[in-house]
Amino acid sequence: MNFIDALLNRITMYRLVLYYLIGLIVAAVVFGFFHILSYSPVDILFSTILALAACWSLNELLAWFLKAPSNPESTYITALILTLIITPVSLGDNHVFLLLSCIIAIGSKYLLAFKNKHLFNPAAFGVAAATILGSGAASWWVGGNLPLLAFVLIGGLLLVRKLQRFDLVLSFAIAAVLSIVITGRFSNPLTGASLALLHTPLFFFAFVMLSEPLTTPPTRALRIAYGVLVGVLFAPMVGLWGVYSTPELALLLGNLFSFVVSPKGRFSLKLKRVERTSETTSDFVFESDRQPVFKPGQYMEWTLPHSHSDSRGVRRYFTVASAPTQKDVRLGVKFYDPPSTFKRALASLRPGALVSAGELRGDFTLPSDPKQKLVFIAGGIGITPFRSMLEYLLDKGEKRPITLFYSVRLAADVAYKDLLERAKRELGITIIYTVSDERAGSSLVQGPLNREHVREYVSNPSECLFYLSGPRSMVVSFERTLRELHVSRRHIKTDFFPGFA
Repeated sequence: MNFIDALLNRITMYRLVLYYLIGLIVAAVVFGFFHILSYSPVDILFSTILALAACWSLNELLAWFLKAPSNPESTYITALILTLIITPVSLGDNHVFLLLSCIIAIGSKYLLAFKNKHLFNPAAFGVAAATILGSGAASWWVGGNLPLLAFVLIGGLLLVRKLQRFDLVLSFAIAAVLSIVITGRFSNPLTGASLALLHTPLFFFAFVMLSEPLTTPPTRALRIAYGVLVGVLFAPMVGLWGVYSTPELALLLGNLFSFVVSPKGRFSLKLKRVERTSETTSDFVFESDRQPVFKPGQYMEWTLPHSHSDSRGVRRYFTVASAPTQKDVRLGVKFYDPPSTFKRALASLRPGALVSAGELRGDFTLPSDPKQKLVFIAGGIGITPFRSMLEYLLDKGEKRPITLFYSVRLAADVAYKDLLERAKRELGITIIYTVSDERAGSSLVQGPLNREHVREYVSNPSECLFYLSGPRSMVVSFERTLRELHVSRRHIKTDFFPGFA
């Protein structure tokens, strides 16, 4: 599993979705060639090329006309989804439904948006609107073909592992199966469950479309409610006034729910300055076009278009390192060697440059009870959410019982030392710095951080709420360590989101 996590951390969520969809198209072409699928490989390829051309050309035109940032990965993903849910067409067929779906899907990204954030899943809106206009209907052929099921499952599970959205997928799947069984009035519930799992697009829908970050709610509880709502509506026998549900209609209604409960819009951030916070980390300090409202410890998606992007793409998720009490928005970044193209583009920014950001979300936030004992465990740049929390507590003058473990490779890697020491003085928190690759100084502890450090500095660990933030391998390893110390899973919060590494 460590190998899989390491591999997934090298690819952004959007690029992984793109590879997944391309893999499904390739598998379908191969199966079609050997007549395992009933669709012609030529028709599948023709539909793919037609959808890509239509979506790309319209996206470029709208981006130019509206002077909006263009994200080619998102455009390709929409085109490939439409290819997989609309029956493949040949050169001599009627192409109106596919082309109309592409046009409406791309147009919805720009025209049905609130503060630069689209309201609906574009592919779902495209096929739903094209269906209403009477030009056809989506067949969702990718979900009804058993030969493709293994590919849908393997790639989809990797995607959900990357996203850490098992709660969303599981709540949706359970609700969808129950809804299909109940509304279908099957004499044998197992028959209904089998039908739902093997002969509907349930898995593809959940892995690819339901989990789209821009149209999902920001917290775990709301995500579960969202999954249940869409799952109930997913059953084809659910209807109102003679109109019966389809997967795309179920998702669009869920998108409306998500819009109501989610932070609204994106932010245009102007770079003010860059501050060096350690030998390997820097803070990019931005001025926002409007004041973001968030909780300390939450993260945002940052979009930085640049040419010749690598496999990790032009979008990245970073914790907001500043506090909501601060006017400026602070982004803490660690630079590895060699850096990704995204970080090279970020490093090349000069004061006055604009960056787009949005999707304020996450549950890695302070508990409501100020008396709850807290243990923060940070690895490397994983210190950023704790910086946000501590600065917030300093600005509010609020003291909490906090022990912070900060693990770094070298003493020079310690970031935000001044703010941490101020929090130590003014808030009375305990801070333990551990160093793994050099002899520790008088104020540092020889690392790497392990269970013995927790036993030495934390009395009654089972009474504490633990927060883990850092590289995925560290987070997973320390979760296991805490469980061995009899810390309940309910008392462990992890800061992991797509594209952390």
